Amino acid sequence: MAKHKVTVTLPYKEVVNSDVVFEIYGDDSKLGELRISKGGLDYYGRNKKIPTSLTWSQFDKLIGE
Repeated sequence: MAKHKVTVTLPYKEVVNSDVVFEIYGDDSKLGELRISKGGLDYYGRNKKIPTSLTWSQFDKLIGE
């Protein structure tokens, strides 16, 4: 079974201009990075420079399905 590790970098105040960043690891290798901002979510897969992005409305619709 894979071991997973998730780390987070939090800003010192309300999320305004800085993203909250989650680094996701599986079996000691980085799987990706999730960036959360007041505008929505961006997910960067392993070695990807262009994220998969969702607004909060899109995320709500997706998670509700």
